[in-house]
Amino acid sequence: MSETTTAPVLRAERLVKTHHGEGAPAHAVRGVDLSVDRGEFVAVTGPSGAGKPTLLHLLGGLQHPDEGSIWLDGECTDGYSEARWAVERRKRIGIVFQFFNLVSDLSVADNVELPALLAGVPPRKAREEREALLAELGLTGKERSMPGELSGGEQQRVALARALVNHPPLLLADEPAGSLDSKGTREVMRLLSRFHQRGQTIVMVTHDARLASAADRVISFFDGRIADDARLDGGPAPRGKGISGVLELKD
Repeated sequence: MSETTTAPVLRAERLVKTHHGEGAPAHAVRGVDLSVDRGEFVAVTGPSGAGKPTLLHLLGGLQHPDEGSIWLDGECTDGYSEARWAVERRKRIGIVFQFFNLVSDLSVADNVELPALLAGVPPRKAREEREALLAELGLTGKERSMPGELSGGEQQRVALARALVNHPPLLLADEPAGSLDSKGTREVMRLLSRFHQRGQTIVMVTHDARLASAADRVISFFDGRIADDARLDGGPAPRGKGISGVLELKD
């Protein structure tokens, strides 16, 4: 009974975000409602300019909505300060970016351990977590390397280790293979699938149908809105929607 009443890992209600620049306002997110349960792998796909990265940045507290609210594990984040969001990103939300965002003058080991140390994990424990993750991700022996000495695929694996070092309930991935070749894309897809199979909750923005096919739920995002929300694992489509979102992955 308790499992049926558990709050979603992530819930967003009526999110709105408009970017103001020199030209006309860009309505990136227009009244989005979204709920992600524990253990789900959700891919958000759609054409360039649809607002996908903005949505992900709102969910991770990297940007703040003009309207609407976000809940983490049932807790409303409306009153969160920048500092509080930073704490949540260390402890409860791991984020992987398209261009890795590694600290260029820190070694691989230091890049991975840094979030754990900032979250108050004892140095020995942080080192153990780092060693385990790098071994699993095929990066043993790269601990002392600098990011610039690694291939793109290796850098993204380091970024994934950094995002997961604190065992966050939620992993957000923003075009995680967007700057990788086909081999790197397959690696990222395989690794995300592996962690998902262990129960990791993932929300991933991607324009790549191959990556989206690894998810068990695909959201088609167009013009700042959810156009469709469909399951790929044979389960019922959320909110009674059909499967057209699967067909729209070809954009």
